[in-house]
Amino acid sequence: DDELQTDGNQSGHLQNGGLGLAPRNEEVIRIIAAQLAEIGDQFDKEIQERVVNGLVQHFLNENLSNEEITRHMSRVVRELTRAIPSDMEQEKAMLVLAMVLTKKIVNTVPSLLQRVFNTTLNYMNQQFHNYIIEMVSA
Repeated sequence: DDELQTDGNQSGHLQNGGLGLAPRNEEVIRIIAAQLAEIGDQFDKEIQERVVNGLVQHFLNENLSNEEITRHMSRVVRELTRAIPSDMEQEKAMLVLAMVLTKKIVNTVPSLLQRVFNTTLNYMNQQFHNYIIEMVSA
């Protein structure tokens, strides 16, 4: 039922521990989503296939817990963030990288959709909840 949108379109609202953003100003949310999608398109070209394949292998490994996969995803996002121009907010870059990685993983192995989505949502809730709330409120 949850949606992960990176293209600027209206998205579903996360519940049950999700971000809990009320659609007070959908135009602001749409503008933010469009900006994130534009950044994501730029990052998409720079992420190497080996990075995606490494993450795919972690998601395919059923012996790894969701927490272990989330930690690995966090490490990969931090490593990729080092290559991002310093004029961009680090939280924004990391948020977009997490979404782009999710898209690339699911495009590589569609059967991982549920596991990758849940892991990304958990990661975003842990790392960026306050940042997302501040971005929408600003």
